[in-house]
Amino acid sequence: MQPSNRRIRPRRAAALASVTALTFAISTSAGSGHLSAGGTTAKAGPVSLSRASALGPCMISGSPSVQMSEGVPTPGGYSRSTGTVRALTLMVDFSDARGQGRAQDRFREFFPQTRDWFRTSSYGRLDYRAETPIPGWLRMPKPFAEYGIERGAPFDPGYRELVQDIVAVADPKVDFRRYDFVNVLVTPNAGPSALDTVLSVTFAGNTEAPVADGVPVANASFVYSRQDDGSGTYHRTGYRVLPHENGHVFGLPDLYTQEGGGAVGHWDIMSEDWGANNDLLGWHKWKLGWLDTDQISCATAPGTTEYRLTPLARTGGPKLVFVPLDGRTGYAVELRTRGGNDEAVCRPGVLIYKVDADVDTGQGPVRVFDSARDSGGCTRSPNVHAELSDAPFRPGEDFRDAQHGIRITVAAKLSGDHVVRVTRG
Repeated sequence: MQPSNRRIRPRRAAALASVTALTFAISTSAGSGHLSAGGTTAKAGPVSLSRASALGPCMISGSPSVQMSEGVPTPGGYSRSTGTVRALTLMVDFSDARGQGRAQDRFREFFPQTRDWFRTSSYGRLDYRAETPIPGWLRMPKPFAEYGIERGAPFDPGYRELVQDIVAVADPKVDFRRYDFVNVLVTPNAGPSALDTVLSVTFAGNTEAPVADGVPVANASFVYSRQDDGSGTYHRTGYRVLPHENGHVFGLPDLYTQEGGGAVGHWDIMSEDWGANNDLLGWHKWKLGWLDTDQISCATAPGTTEYRLTPLARTGGPKLVFVPLDGRTGYAVELRTRGGNDEAVCRPGVLIYKVDADVDTGQGPVRVFDSARDSGGCTRSPNVHAELSDAPFRPGEDFRDAQHGIRITVAAKLSGDHVVRVTRG
């Protein structure tokens, strides 16, 4: 039976909203003899443009206090998101929750699917390599119950102890300097079912993280129970919680809110990672360095200007038009079709959404505009936000912002591409 968004998403939102507090607040030591941060975390590998460039006016930014801002460029401290990245992947169990089956079977629930997902989404620009130097279950020194982890809140003392113990137990067998970030795949019989409480969390950009081999474990994703909704699709969709969590180690925020996935729907895996496969927004692909500057247009000219868009799923060609409103907000325009990682697109067309770099993760930094409001949507795929599934605009339709004198019109469809007109009056 398909669980409702009201049941799952608010709990997940509450759990992962707490991750952002960890980014700045957690202060721990590894307890493994490495108590001083002798290394630095790798910089994110996305946009490094001058604000004097043609795209400068579209490089919006939020205040320093914003957690996981949608601003461009992504600040340092997160993992690199281009080139070859190595993910230390540990399978963890406990004396009161012993690993079920072989640890490598747990690993295969997520790989090679996660690697392939990132290769497709990045157009081959991210070479994701998951490595398991400890091939078996890594036993923690205390029973799971003693850590007191109930809702995935990383600021809980028990959660801090778990992280310290993982580093302490793994450090003699692992050279942490070899890796860009860490995946911890917990045995799924530790803690409640994901249908009841989603514990999966990510430590992201945490400069005060436990230190191992002279480097802080600043970016780490934790996955607990199996994300199985009972619809029979787990073998195809269960892995997608990890690309979502890894999105945080690359600096991407949560796009769902306490109310669920109604802000972005299924148009980005940082919004919904249950059910059918989906991709990232074009804005996120720019942040991550997966689009070239000539694939992005910054629509600042007064009057009407035409732009051509090619499907986001297709390699090459113009992908994103951004219409800045001010230094922190603007409208993003892209063409979404069924292809690549997007398998649930039932109304191909031009997706228009607002990006606000001054809004925290989990508070709605992105809002998709629905071309067919209150229609009920066009998809019946399990665990896909139906109402926004038909959000894209088609030729002859337009979006208007009377307050700012902006009109975005889908002018034509040309051999699979679309032409849009941006009018600034």
